[in-house]
Order: sequence, then structure tokens, then C-alpha cells
Amino acid sequence: MKAEAVEAVIRGLKKAGVSVATYLPDSLLKELYPALDADPDIRTIPVTNEGEGAAIAGGVFLSGQRAVLVMENSGLRAATEHLARMGLGAGIPVVMIMSYRGEMGENNWWAIPHGITMEPLLNALRTPYTIVRSVDEIETAVVRAYETAYASYYHAAIVLGGDLVR
Repeated sequence: MKAEAVEAVIRGLKKAGVSVATYLPDSLLKELYPALDADPDIRTIPVTNEGEGAAIAGGVFLSGQRAVLVMENSGLRAATEHLARMGLGAGIPVVMIMSYRGEMGENNWWAIPHGITMEPLLNALRTPYTIVRSVDEIETAVVRAYETAYASYYHAAIVLGGDLVR
């Protein structure tokens, strides 16, 4: 991930009032995790699976604070049960930032299913999302995701693709 993209994500999170970041590391966002860990205003919580991260982010919402779940888009499949219960069942929003594995140009056979299943899963979960491919769009996309999630009491997602993560 490009340094300017990392900086834009962190600026957007701070502007949105995020104080907790939960994440399961993935290789496309590997530069983001140490930057989040180093930021004195954002507490980081590494997790063992994305469902756990979604649950923690939901708990942070219930405490009156704001959190983000950062993951590879394959993690959406792992977090689906948690997201469905919190969003569809309880009105607890989780904002996700994920890398776009499996988009056009992917050169790893194992990542193609991530791209095939991501958008249908987001749609099945009724989760609004934005696919961002330009550094100039990141900060605004993050802020808008929080505006949408906290107005609707539902999830929102930012998917980082293209040259941002390759």
C-alpha cells in the first residue's frame, strides 16, 4: 500500500472520530497496520479472525466510541454471520476498510474467489460500499462511510483497490 494512501486512511479515520482499529493483517494492506499501531490517537486490536474483529467493533460502538474493522475482502466471508446479526438484527454498525483481492488483474489464482464473492456478499448484507482506486478519494470515502453507518445504524464498507494496494 502506498504511503500516501496509508496517510489518507488515517486522516479519514481521525476526521471521522475513530479511536479503535481492529484488524486481521493481510499482505495488501501490510503498510497500514504498523502506521495504525504507531498512532497515539488510535488503539489497535489485532484479531484471530474477522468475525471477532466485527464483534469488537460492534462492542466499541455500544460503548459510544467509533471503531473500524480493517481486513482483506476475503474476511467478509468469515465475518458474515457476525455482521448479519449485528446489522440486520440489532442495528449495530460496523465500518470496514478492506483490500480488493481478486479484482481484474489479480495474478493469484487463490484470490479470484475473493473478488467474485465480495460484492454479492455486501449486497446480500445490504451494506453500502465504495470502491476507491485513487488516493484523493480515500479520506472523503472514510468520512462518508461513517456518516452513512451512524445515520442508518448499519454497516458501510470502503474497498481499496487498483494501484492503491498493488
